[in-house]
Amino acid sequence: MEFEPVAPVRAYQRVVEQIEEAVFSGRIKPGDRLPSERELMVQFDVGRSTVREALRVLQAAEMIRSRPGDPRGPEVLAASPAALHRSMHRLARAENLGLSELLQFRMVLDGSAHLLAAQLRTEEHLAELDAALEAMRAGVSKGFAEFSHADVAFHEAIARATGNPLLVISGEVVRGVVLELIEDKLEHADDRTALMCNWLTHHEEVLGAIRDSDGERASRLAKRALYDNYAEYVPVEQRRLLRPLLA
Repeated sequence: MEFEPVAPVRAYQRVVEQIEEAVFSGRIKPGDRLPSERELMVQFDVGRSTVREALRVLQAAEMIRSRPGDPRGPEVLAASPAALHRSMHRLARAENLGLSELLQFRMVLDGSAHLLAAQLRTEEHLAELDAALEAMRAGVSKGFAEFSHADVAFHEAIARATGNPLLVISGEVVRGVVLELIEDKLEHADDRTALMCNWLTHHEEVLGAIRDSDGERASRLAKRALYDNYAEYVPVEQRRLLRPLLA
């Protein structure tokens, strides 16, 4: 049997891990204060520089807030959707993630969101979708900026209809990255108006499925539209990663 080399772990990382575990387990709650630097040095048996580096990492991750000169220890923060949004955005922009993975993720994400929205939507959600669709119709004649804004509003309304904030945040991040492809597609389209009209028809079909509480149809429409519109940007040999989602 052969083992792989292990990376050395610095002391501050162990401090971070223990504090994170205490927060995630609920032993430390939002609003609680961590011990002072001096007390943390004693409890962890490490030097001041190690404690300060650990606190810097936790503050960068928006898990704690520390104010200079505050005699109390750092304050533990509640989980922030904004922090998750920034973390996911950095991940989506990472060089090791290709377009095939991003598109695959969005197909899974949108398919699930459409499925849930069709089952959980309220009359208020339907009214939001109707308004966004009407704005898209107006956007066909007003231009892509208006059309795109309404398109985003339509998808955000679907995400909110799921009642799951993680789906809302994840959808915003991945949609923002893929939106660059939409702009490229429109820029090189022979007939922009015809392309927007095709997308409008798709959204009308999606709204019909959601209104009918037909989650499977809404999910299928979402995934098929993403594949048909963006698979051309994915290398041919990688499209196999996307096709199973069309079944």
